[in-house]
Amino acid sequence: MAERAALVTGGSSGIGLAIARLLGEEGYAVTIVARRPEKLEQAAEELRAAGIEAHAVAAQLAEEEEIVRAFAEHRERWGRLDVLVNNAGFGFGAALDSIPTKHLDLQMAVNLRATVIATREGIPMLREAGAEHRKALIVNMASIAGKAGQPWLSVYGATKAAIVNFTQATQREVSGQGIQATAICPGFVDTAMTDFIKEQISADEMMRPEDVAEAVRFLLRTSPNCLVPEIVLARPAETGGQLL
Repeated sequence: MAERAALVTGGSSGIGLAIARLLGEEGYAVTIVARRPEKLEQAAEELRAAGIEAHAVAAQLAEEEEIVRAFAEHRERWGRLDVLVNNAGFGFGAALDSIPTKHLDLQMAVNLRATVIATREGIPMLREAGAEHRKALIVNMASIAGKAGQPWLSVYGATKAAIVNFTQATQREVSGQGIQATAICPGFVDTAMTDFIKEQISADEMMRPEDVAEAVRFLLRTSPNCLVPEIVLARPAETGGQLL
C-alpha cells in the first residue's frame, strides 16, 4: 500500500504526463490511464526510469466499464487515492454548420461524461484519504475556452464550461469531507492537441505542459484551510478573453 497515490487520466503524454511526473517527484505512486497501450506503457517506463512508482492502465474513457475497471485496478495496486486528475480530453474545431456528430459525441463522452464517472468512482477512496489527512484533491482540466465562447471551438468550450460548473458543484457536495476540487483553465499549451493551430500560433508562443503541472504542485502545497476553486493560466495574448 502506497503512502500517497494519484490517478491521472490522459497520462500518456502532454499535460497529463507532466502532471504524473510532478506527482511522482512529490512522492506519490501514480496510475496513468490512457487509450493507447503502447504509448501508455512507454510513458510508464519513462516515469519508472525516473524513480517514480507508476502503473499503467489502458482504457477507453468513452466507455463506463473501462473507467470502472481502471479505478478497480488502481485500488488493487495502491490501496488508496489521494489525488484524482481528470485530464483526458479531445478537442475538434469546426464551424457551427459543419460539426460532425462523431466529434460532438466524442468530446461530450471524454471531456465531460468521463470526468463525471471518474469522480464518482474515485470519491469513496478520496473520502478515506480526506478523513486521514484533510487534503485529498480532485483536479479537473478545463480550458480558457470554457471561460468565454470561442468561434470554431463551440463544443469543446461548452464541455469545458461544464467542467468548471461540475467542479464547483463537486466542491459544495464534498465540503467538510477533507476533499478539495479545483478546475484548471489553461490557454494554448504546446502539445499534440494544439497542432491544429500552430500555423497561426507557434509552439514557442505557447505554454509548456510543465506550466500546468506547476499549478498542481501549488495545490499540493497549500494548507487544508486554503481552497482554490479555479486556476486560469493564460498566455499574454489571451488575457483579453480571446484565444488568438
